[in-house]
Amino acid sequence: MYRVLIAEDDFRVAQIHESFLEKAEGMQLAAKAGNAEESLKALDKHKVDLLLLDVYMPDEMGTEILHKIREHHPGVDIIMITAATDKAFLEKAIRYGVMDYLIKPVTLETFQEAIIRYKDKKQVLEDTEEVNEDILKQMFRPSQDEQKESSSPLPTGIDANTLKKVKTILVDSKDGITSEKAGKRMGASRTTARRYLEYLVGIEEAYAEQVYGIVGRPERRYYVHQNIL
Repeated sequence: MYRVLIAEDDFRVAQIHESFLEKAEGMQLAAKAGNAEESLKALDKHKVDLLLLDVYMPDEMGTEILHKIREHHPGVDIIMITAATDKAFLEKAIRYGVMDYLIKPVTLETFQEAIIRYKDKKQVLEDTEEVNEDILKQMFRPSQDEQKESSSPLPTGIDANTLKKVKTILVDSKDGITSEKAGKRMGASRTTARRYLEYLVGIEEAYAEQVYGIVGRPERRYYVHQNIL
């Protein structure tokens, strides 16, 4: 469960983002702050994993407190959510390691996509002991070119490059594979692997069966459909 601080001076917008957050699995509201000073105090008071930070706040610009956040709370991840379109704000956000940058008004779909990107990266890091090329691609992939080129856009949370990798793993697993094993081969979490595997089941490129493991616990094993080989 990731704990989130919403730093937003417009209470109506803050309520909208809170409602979006309630729909996001694995995310929990830690606190809300209406200005920069309250944001810094909230970070001191609460355990926060992710800060949703506005730029235009009444007492101080969100971008102007980034150095304070990094100095006193280096482990907090940041997503900027702002109406600011000035390139200088984006450049400063990048320099301070902001993970994502969303332009208002933010739709539910855009919000969900940002949260999924955030959780996927966090899960990759949490499940990884050694860095390899696949991990780097997941952390720093520059674009979604294959998805853009596709005539059938992929749903939220499904990346074209990762999907291709999952298909390859599935094809190589003649005796089927569980989401846990697929995640290890992907360099991702079991939750991420299961999302891709279930997507393939949904489009009938794979199928799943319940089997019993060594300790008698049922697990879902995925198999490739012969017609896609």
